Amino acid sequence: MPSRTYKFRGSRTHGRGRKSGRGAGKMGGRGNAGLHKHKFMAMLKYAPDHFGRRGFKRHTLKKKSAVINIDDINLKMEHFIKDGIAKHSGSGMFEVDLGSGGYTKLLGTGKPHGKFRITVTSASKGAVEKIKNAGGDVIFKPDGKGAAAVAK
Repeated sequence: MPSRTYKFRGSRTHGRGRKSGRGAGKMGGRGNAGLHKHKFMAMLKYAPDHFGRRGFKRHTLKKKSAVINIDDINLKMEHFIKDGIAKHSGSGMFEVDLGSGGYTKLLGTGKPHGKFRITVTSASKGAVEKIKNAGGDVIFKPDGKGAAAVAK
């Protein structure tokens, strides 16, 4: 196919106008270029929701659970007794009410140092097994929504 270059010799723009010979010059840039400048009115007309945030996040519906491990109970036992969360009962057993301490779930990391009777909303299977193997017991106390169970 022959070139058209010779046809436009002497013409400054070769038939392309003043600026359209450069990349996307006639369109004012490619894509979203100029949405805050020369394409602002087009953006307001055709895509008014282009900038800014939309929607909302449902933070209040996320279930937050304060968890504690068996190791943490061993470490914090003195503070729990001082704050009234735990008490030492007869036969060498510690009665710990994790709900009054603000905890909702017992997890099984660590080994219990002694016998514990723990009252909590929910617990993992491993935690329940470890407490029972050490001669203790886990009592499930439902929270205000009626949920109390061993995690699966």
